[in-house]
Amino acid sequence: MPWKEGYTISDEVGQQEVQWPEGRQCAVTIVVDCSVVAGVEGITEEDMAKHEAQFGAGPGMQRVFGLLDAYEFKATFAMPAVIAETFPEATNEIVQRGHEVAAHGLRHEEVTNLDRKEELARIRRAGEILADVTGQKPVGWYSLPRQGDRYPGGQISPHTVDLLIEEGYAYLGNSMADDIPHYWVTDFASRRILLAMPYYYHFDDLFFLMFPAPGGGTGLENPETLFNNWVQEFDAVYRLGRQFSVVVHPYLIGWGHRADVLEETFRHVRGFPEVWNPTAAECARYWEEQYPAAATLKLEDSIWRDYPGSMS
Repeated sequence: MPWKEGYTISDEVGQQEVQWPEGRQCAVTIVVDCSVVAGVEGITEEDMAKHEAQFGAGPGMQRVFGLLDAYEFKATFAMPAVIAETFPEATNEIVQRGHEVAAHGLRHEEVTNLDRKEELARIRRAGEILADVTGQKPVGWYSLPRQGDRYPGGQISPHTVDLLIEEGYAYLGNSMADDIPHYWVTDFASRRILLAMPYYYHFDDLFFLMFPAPGGGTGLENPETLFNNWVQEFDAVYRLGRQFSVVVHPYLIGWGHRADVLEETFRHVRGFPEVWNPTAAECARYWEEQYPAAATLKLEDSIWRDYPGSMS
């Protein structure tokens, strides 16, 4: 079925046969979400003073670093600019260890109600702060969900993807349209696109490791379910030759028994011989070289038709 203008973001028939570098069987991408609990206005001074932020930037982050090192994994750290500005040493350690720092908003704020000019200003400021702290301009942008978001896939505005294209970003880090990288189409006529990385909330620890909290949280504390989701999905992805992508938060996954779940998952993945573990930026570069949009994106006129009185 072809892409439908105004209805889907991408060609509905994705890349069926995927060839990963050096004949590897599947790709494994690890995203570390460095945000903390926040409302629609994004991370505040009060949020930064909470134990979650302090633990996440300290012991939680070190535990994640240790597990990545022990199992020789590279990761992409999705970093709100305000976190990088507040914890510059921890942010620079990410780069020094060979991982990627991607942008995750100015304050990981809600952007759906911002006008285009204001959203552009925030995207630019976030990129500038991250470049100042790390010495490298980020090439990826994430809009991962917060606890109180209406949609588990995270939220963007009608302008977000176009603005990221204008600002020179190579990829958007989270899209639920496919289980491999795919092209997000913002304009059918001009074939205006941005590469997007796969994301699904069943593989995000946020939805399994939250404590009950007044005014927020779901009350979930199900690390075993998270572990089963990760391992079963990886096994299926390895068999199918697709991409396995997980999201972890240092302030959540860094606690003892939860870190054990991450370690068991890493150990399981390392038991398979043909795994490619790129950062998201490395994966994006490979995909655009191997599967350029001009050759692989199949756009046709929309077959979608509205009917009077319909809600679409």
